[in-house]
Amino acid sequence: MEVRGERFPKQRQVLILFLLVGGALAGWESRRYAVLEEAESGSFVANLAKDLGLGAGELAARGARVVTEDNEPRLQLDLQTGDLILNEKLDREELCGPTDPCVMHFQVLLKKPLGVFRAELLVRDINDHSPEFPEREMTLKIPETSPPGTVFPLQKAQDLDVGNNNIQNYSIGPNSHFHVSTRNLGDGRKYPELVLDKELDREEQAQLRLTLTALDGGSPPLSGTAQVHILVLDVNDNAPEFAQRLYQVQVPENSPAGSLVVKVSARDLDTGTNGEISYSLSYSSQEISTTFEVNSLSGEVRLIKKLDFETRSSYELDIDASDGGGLSGKCSVSIEVLDVNDNSPELTISSLTSPIPENSPETEVALFKIRDRDSGNNGKMTCSIQDDLPFLLQPTDENFYTLVTNGALDRERQAEYNVTITVTDMGTPRLTTQHHITVLVSDVNDNAPAFTQTSYTLFVPENNSPALHIGSVSATDADAGANAQLTYSLLPPPDPGLPLASLVSVNADNGHLFALRALDYEALQAFEFRVRATDRGAPALSGQALVRVRVLDANDNAPFVLYPPQNGSAPCTELVPRAAEPGYLVGKVVAVDGDSGQNAWLSYQLLRATEPGLFGVWAHNGEVRTARPLSERDAPRHRLLVLVKDNGEPPLSASVTLHVLLVDGFSQPYLPARDAAADAAPADPLTVYLVVALAAVSSLFLFSLLALVAVRLCRRSGAAWAGGCAAPEGRFPGPLVDVSGAGTLSQSYQYEVLSKDSTLSYCG
Repeated sequence: MEVRGERFPKQRQVLILFLLVGGALAGWESRRYAVLEEAESGSFVANLAKDLGLGAGELAARGARVVTEDNEPRLQLDLQTGDLILNEKLDREELCGPTDPCVMHFQVLLKKPLGVFRAELLVRDINDHSPEFPEREMTLKIPETSPPGTVFPLQKAQDLDVGNNNIQNYSIGPNSHFHVSTRNLGDGRKYPELVLDKELDREEQAQLRLTLTALDGGSPPLSGTAQVHILVLDVNDNAPEFAQRLYQVQVPENSPAGSLVVKVSARDLDTGTNGEISYSLSYSSQEISTTFEVNSLSGEVRLIKKLDFETRSSYELDIDASDGGGLSGKCSVSIEVLDVNDNSPELTISSLTSPIPENSPETEVALFKIRDRDSGNNGKMTCSIQDDLPFLLQPTDENFYTLVTNGALDRERQAEYNVTITVTDMGTPRLTTQHHITVLVSDVNDNAPAFTQTSYTLFVPENNSPALHIGSVSATDADAGANAQLTYSLLPPPDPGLPLASLVSVNADNGHLFALRALDYEALQAFEFRVRATDRGAPALSGQALVRVRVLDANDNAPFVLYPPQNGSAPCTELVPRAAEPGYLVGKVVAVDGDSGQNAWLSYQLLRATEPGLFGVWAHNGEVRTARPLSERDAPRHRLLVLVKDNGEPPLSASVTLHVLLVDGFSQPYLPARDAAADAAPADPLTVYLVVALAAVSSLFLFSLLALVAVRLCRRSGAAWAGGCAAPEGRFPGPLVDVSGAGTLSQSYQYEVLSKDSTLSYCG
């Protein structure tokens, strides 16, 4: 039996590079420790901390542990003292069988930083097994004609111990015919041979009983005995002889039960029963007798069960050929078990780190070990992972690998990786083992919040109710957990005069914006500010967005009439000559609206008139014009009620009363008749001043009118005037104002004089 741990350095050639771990332990070489088998559990083996050059408690800090070749917990490491102790009793025979020396390979793994150190434990044999013969009694048939010096092979005893503790010699009880010699085959096996010293005489003694003793070399030595029963036969002077003394064969380990291993052949020169040969296994252990069988007639050696190269790679069989006369011959069969690729590679994870922070540089994810129980190319392995992953495989020691990240990871790009480690041997056919590892990537706050829009435009109707929801802003954060939880806040406005805190507020949790008070379009039509979104990471990151608020105008202002003035003590009167033609401009109603857009579009209409059909109002500009020629029958005084209406929804309106006086000409001022109530009232000082002022203005107006008539008459008569007439150049002086433009009056009291389509108004 051969130990796999001993075969690895000699037969396996692993296709990996060894990565030597630096640091204080860079000079470590594989060390060998020794322990006696059957030592009690807890026995001290060595102080690894001292050998590794580490201080007390440093093994625990670096996560040290011991891994054996077969992953059995036979050794234990005290992390505080650094002592390596036995975790159980070791049985050298169970571990290594007949292999000597018995070496158990193990590794010391350090995680922080990574280190792998190889060592060997030599299990020394103690003499705890006595020699044993396969049978308590063996029978020999010896012809009486056998000459002195004839050698008769005997069954070999078995001793599970090795070295000096194994069988050293054989002895036989006192007798006068035989002695025992010990034959050493050169491979450590010793066989007893019975040597005839004196010829036998069947007639004198037909049988003998001798005690065969096997003695090992232990201290104290142990022994085992068997009885040798010798039958003296009559003459059979030819023993069977094999064609070969040694048969060497190779058998694939996957050969089925019943397969032919080899056929041995012997011949005997005798005839009759003395020449009839039968074959049998000699000196067979229980393992050999349950694995092979020999056909007693044909000499064919066949398998009883399948072989396993990994359990045992070779067998030595001894086959006897016996004739009917009691003579026998012996041959040996050396069977080499050929390895076939019947073992898939094995992978054992020693450590696994998950999750991994996304901003970490090259980080160790896993440490694992691979092995293949086959040999040769069948035991050579390659290790790989998928090409599209940000990970690398690095060899650290014989059959050890680390899986490390190839730079920092990005959780927002991929939060989880499924890594498949594939181990393939080089046998035929190739066998593959796959191991799946899930690596999670933990989040760090490396993404600032980002708004869905760089700017938002919100529209709010004026006169809104307080706490009105006017819109929302929204930001997202590619991080996760607290790093993605956002808080919204308002930033100070760029205009320090804008009372932003009293205008709007933002919900810190969801970004909803609310108007804190009613907005007035006429006071504030638009404003803008910035909203900041801040995550809860450490350190916190933030983003900004611009918010523009447009106040929508509501129809909350009725039209306001500028002319005719509504706050005068006496109404304005428009003077119209009776000679005016249809379309004559009587006056113009001028109004404004504080709103904007269609809410400020004004239209005019005549609601009521003293004489319907005589006057009309233009709907778009408020001009009041005559609708037909005037006649003497028309009343001299007219009162027109004009409605001014905006285009809002609902529309708002205002009304104004326009007084019109029909005159035959402009030769004298036409004053409105006093009301009876006014005549009855006593005159106050203000009234006196107004009357005086009116008289002065009327006189000036009369003078101007006469001058105008004179100028026209001069132009018509031409040469009739000897001296000619000189008309004034430029604008009329004094209170004569040109109103051919918009028609809006800028003075409280004024007369307007125009050419053809002129109007004359009197306000007092």
